[in-house]
Amino acid sequence: MYTKISNPMDYKTAFYIRLSKEDDHDKESESVTNQRSLLTEFAREQRLDVFDTYIDDGFSGTNFDRPSFQRLITDIKEKKVNMVVTKDMSRLGRDYIQTGYYLEKFFPMNGVRYISLLDGVDTGIDSSINDITPFKAIMNDMYAKDISKKITSVKRDKQRRGQFIGGKASYGYKISKEHKNAIEIDPHAAEVVRKIFSLALEGKSCREIAVALNHEGVPTPSQYAKLTPGKKGPYSGKWSSERVTFMLKNEVYIGNMVQGRIRKINYKIDACRKLPPEEWTVVEGTHEPIVEEETFRKVQMMISSRTNTRSRTHEFLLKGLIYCHECGYPLGVLERTLSGNRKVLYFVCRTYQRFTTERKCTCHCARVDTVTEAVLEKVRAICSQYLDREACAEQVKSAKKEKANRNGPAEELRQAEQQCEKLTAHLDKVYNDKLAGTLDEADFQRIYDRIKRERIALQDKMKTLKNVEKKGSAPDMDAEQLMHKFIDSVETNKELLVSLISRIELTEQKEIIIHFRIKELSHLQGDGIKNA
Repeated sequence: MYTKISNPMDYKTAFYIRLSKEDDHDKESESVTNQRSLLTEFAREQRLDVFDTYIDDGFSGTNFDRPSFQRLITDIKEKKVNMVVTKDMSRLGRDYIQTGYYLEKFFPMNGVRYISLLDGVDTGIDSSINDITPFKAIMNDMYAKDISKKITSVKRDKQRRGQFIGGKASYGYKISKEHKNAIEIDPHAAEVVRKIFSLALEGKSCREIAVALNHEGVPTPSQYAKLTPGKKGPYSGKWSSERVTFMLKNEVYIGNMVQGRIRKINYKIDACRKLPPEEWTVVEGTHEPIVEEETFRKVQMMISSRTNTRSRTHEFLLKGLIYCHECGYPLGVLERTLSGNRKVLYFVCRTYQRFTTERKCTCHCARVDTVTEAVLEKVRAICSQYLDREACAEQVKSAKKEKANRNGPAEELRQAEQQCEKLTAHLDKVYNDKLAGTLDEADFQRIYDRIKRERIALQDKMKTLKNVEKKGSAPDMDAEQLMHKFIDSVETNKELLVSLISRIELTEQKEIIIHFRIKELSHLQGDGIKNA
């Protein structure tokens, strides 16, 4: 039946057996027992020395990240195995790209002979059957795709009929033991849900509700379900405003089945993408509600009103760079009004904001402008020490020579004009947003002033370039002047700052620690600098 192996003593054989969940209900020959029996009989007939049997029971063929398969790959790399035998190619895998990689590249590079018994594939001999191996892999892939489509179709049909197909019910409910694909109220958790809605009706914010639940020691949904957190941090095991908001917006608590919030990218990739609410599958009146519909509607109105008043974002130079030294999370920003109606921004630790009573971290309160100036002062000082004046002089000469060979001011003028046009278009868009009501007066004025300043600076530059064009040459600038211009530009050039600094940390004692991207700069800064 099979090709005779002439030199069986040269091989250390591995049996690979796989059974997916879909195959579990298929014919008997797909069972692990029958696969093992077929492979064992082949080894006995060919007098092969079997090193080990690798079994992945309940794993899809479209994913090669299977425990026993990865163990097999490790043993091949360690030269413990040089022959792999499977019942057929679909047992190895159903992704034709990955299957092709192992058959055409990995196995040959590692001196492995692969045999698929029912397909007649044997890479150790020259056979025409081996030539059609890629087509067999494609057919196996198409089978997996077809199975995936059928399963997805069945699941979506159940969702449209209001049947629950998830592994865990929403907090406040549990999967019914009496009725298939149904959920029922979990009395203990439901009381917590009612309390959350009650606090929301009293005007409590989501953060205030989360603080109250943490203060009372109420277990979080994951703790209640006895789930192990994937990554532990200062927020682990604590209620958060995001969790409370999600629950308050969840229609499942008024008796509507909400499913299909995420969708798998495709049948080969386990990663999922979030779907917008309009694409969710919502079926009304499928189970007993925990809260009344009128209560739910009022809470939505209250959440919406708060959302509309919190749309402002603050722009500052260190945005995305500054973190809390103690807990490691990004620092937030608060706006405070001082005497004379002056608006001042302050840095504050977000962990402290969210878990004040739990003392997870400290306030780290410091004025944004003070911290920013201290950072810029340190950056200027370090850059002044690090910059090599002789090297700068050489670069200036080289730049002048290169500039003489190019169009010079004409090209700069063209780029400045294009940038000026873009800023004008941006101003028009901002003004339209203000008229449409999507941008409030304060934000409009702030953005308008910034763009106006940039445009005025560009217009001044254009005038200078036009004068240079008329005179025929640009004014010379020595290395010292260029260095000062570079250092001074740090204050307004966010791109330059990001290219120099990877992270800034503010300590509890108001010390600022700067992590430079360039190692030489890091050595020059010392332990940290005091906030002025």
